[in-house]
Amino acid sequence: MSDSPFLEAPEEVLSTMNPDGSRKWLFPRLSKGRFWRRRRWVAYALMLLFNVLPWLSMGGRPLVLLDVVHREFTLAGVMFRPTETLLLVLLLLVIFLGVFLVTSLFGRGWCGWACPQTVYMEYLYRPIERLAEGKSAARGQVSLWRRVIKYVLFGIVSVHLSHIFLSYFVGPTTVLSWSMNLPTEHLAGFLIVWGTAAMMFLDFAWFREQMCTLACPYGRFQSVLLDRNSLIVGYDESRAEPRGRLRKGQEAASTGDCVDCSLCVVTCPTGIDIRDGLQMECIACGECIDACDAVMDKLDRPRGLIRYASQESLSGAPTKWLRPRTMIYPVLLIFVLALLLRGVAGRQSAMVQDLRLSDSPFIVMGDQRVRNLVRVRIDNRTIDERDYTISLPINVEAIIPLNPVTIAPGESATAFLHVIVPRANFKSGRHVVAIQFSDGVDFDFTLDKVLLGPLH
Repeated sequence: MSDSPFLEAPEEVLSTMNPDGSRKWLFPRLSKGRFWRRRRWVAYALMLLFNVLPWLSMGGRPLVLLDVVHREFTLAGVMFRPTETLLLVLLLLVIFLGVFLVTSLFGRGWCGWACPQTVYMEYLYRPIERLAEGKSAARGQVSLWRRVIKYVLFGIVSVHLSHIFLSYFVGPTTVLSWSMNLPTEHLAGFLIVWGTAAMMFLDFAWFREQMCTLACPYGRFQSVLLDRNSLIVGYDESRAEPRGRLRKGQEAASTGDCVDCSLCVVTCPTGIDIRDGLQMECIACGECIDACDAVMDKLDRPRGLIRYASQESLSGAPTKWLRPRTMIYPVLLIFVLALLLRGVAGRQSAMVQDLRLSDSPFIVMGDQRVRNLVRVRIDNRTIDERDYTISLPINVEAIIPLNPVTIAPGESATAFLHVIVPRANFKSGRHVVAIQFSDGVDFDFTLDKVLLGPLH
């Protein structure tokens, strides 16, 4: 009987939980095999890209800038606004269809190879932890000064990453300028940086692998995104069982290739036993493959007892790469991507949007003419300052306080027009007027504005 006042679960509930419900801290053993080395190069490339990407530009614009305050989102040098709903919907569809396709083919390869949680945990924060605490961490015998060094280094890295994170939203030069000034001069940015740094520190110092096993919904979606032909990290039970070490006088044929060394368990960053089959907590990182391959090499047995394979191939059947979902997803992805590229390529250098008015829609003047106030917003999508001229048909009277409208690159401005037409022109209280916008370079747009007037 356990001395714990809590009831113990009859079986393991979570790989990060002890039977009495307390937290089981994981200190995975490092297995430097072929997949670990490949993942390391991928991780280093992704970390470098994360740090460099905010500084890159294309066509005079940042390669990536998510300016939430001004509601301007720049991707691949192309600026989008929230009003471009169709393009944003198509972009989201491309992302989701891409996730569906990759998962149906390669399982949770994203989680183990490219997810920021895995990349930074396994190739930045854990190496720092191993350097600071040494091998005594798993035994809980770390001295106080080693822990202090570890947390200080964690804090420095987290603050740096939070500054880089903020640069994706305000630009790296702005972050650099803010860093040179007092926090009171940019209090919002200061709070964002330190709030983000605190969350990163909490995640990588305390929450750790629980982000994958408890918080992230992707593992729970794999039951519908995967099928038996998807690539997973699998245990070849037909070759490995019955597991056990060969004893003196025992025939080799009486046991499988698995010697029950449990290295695949102690090296797993989420603490699962891959021999129990496909599990939600598996992030397909391949650490258990490297650990098992090293044991097989020592025993002069073939590698692949644990390997990347499909459930079908592990059961002896061939993997079917061409199946309904792997054919439908690419077709949909190509179709939606073509629509997105066409929409982006067909975008004009400016956008005119008719804005609603909260005041009286029209005024009937004493000479039986009707005056409508028209308000439009003009977005300059170019990297140059442009002058936008507003013109109307010669038979329509208009008062335009500011014409042309000068707009700085990437900025927008609101233009007001007082359009005056005879009352007799209105049919059922409506009259359409064509308003022309031009910058004299490459933008010409006609807005068919519906003017409101009296019904009789």
